[in-house]
Amino acid sequence: MIGAGAIGLGTAWHLAQQGHDVSVYDPRLNQSVDREGSANDLSGTSASLGVLMGHVFRRSSGRGWRLRRRSMELWPQWIETLQAHQPDLKLHSGLLQIAEDEQAAKRMEALAAQRVDLGLEMVTNADLAAVWPAARHGGLHSRHDGRVDPLLLQRALRQALAKQSVELNATAVVHLERNDNHWRVHRADGDSTVHNLVVLCTALRSDVLLEPLGQARPMTPVLGQALSLELTTGPTSWSNWPSVLVDQGFNLIPTAPGRLLLGATVEPGDRASEDPLTLMRNLNERAPEWLRSAKVVGHWSGLRARPVDRPAPLLEELEPGLILASGHYRNGVLLTPGTAEWVAAELEQRSLEQA
Repeated sequence: MIGAGAIGLGTAWHLAQQGHDVSVYDPRLNQSVDREGSANDLSGTSASLGVLMGHVFRRSSGRGWRLRRRSMELWPQWIETLQAHQPDLKLHSGLLQIAEDEQAAKRMEALAAQRVDLGLEMVTNADLAAVWPAARHGGLHSRHDGRVDPLLLQRALRQALAKQSVELNATAVVHLERNDNHWRVHRADGDSTVHNLVVLCTALRSDVLLEPLGQARPMTPVLGQALSLELTTGPTSWSNWPSVLVDQGFNLIPTAPGRLLLGATVEPGDRASEDPLTLMRNLNERAPEWLRSAKVVGHWSGLRARPVDRPAPLLEELEPGLILASGHYRNGVLLTPGTAEWVAAELEQRSLEQA
């Protein structure tokens, strides 16, 4: 397993639970899981807010919908098991999307009618008055979507892997070499090991390993920004709030009395604009005053990998024994259980073919 974000760690854990011998390679494994002192240079899971937008996905068919739905079915079981390592890890349920206009509201109404059994329902402006008075077209509430704390998730997965005696290598992989029916993994420390199967969960670093093999899968960076805010006015508790409120693509996440996170994937490229906070703080002039006046106590940015000319994520066996599970864009945490299950199924199919 190359890459130790949520996808890499989660897949390694799932495979280890099934009895496979697993090794994980990532230089970040010798770093603590936190965001302290990091306004920039975060990536993947560490930069994520862990939002789970599974049931509110607009499409009702295709691989993306199947992955989301299956992941949302698996998350409660994953959380229950991983709480043995991080008791505070929870599935924070409840996601509310604010309709931007009448057209968006009609799409939401149609989706809610189709997915009553999945916990979707429309809410009116009157229902939203105490939470988001700027709403003019109602919103869509998803009872089972929500959030998982991505830092607690990473810690829990690392601890679970250590308990299962998975080999955690805090070194970078610099080259992959075909070796008969196996793969030789060359590391930055000059050492190398041979494996039956290699799974790449390396996001924007994937092409460094794939291009020499003639298997390029280009991905483009998309920058996400996040703020940790302390309110000076406005709500003192979040008793009426969902775990995640989404307005115009901006995510507001209560974390403690008078504290919340505000984040979004707001701009293409890999550099923050000169003032990345302005747009987020005013939400296109729709933010309540208590949000505009809140004190910023933390700020970070991070990169998401979006596949070029291919739908996200990239899940495919490129060559016998070489699997790509990457390019999840904004849904790495959400799709972790489904991706892990997909990799395990590919491994099982490979074993059947070789039998």
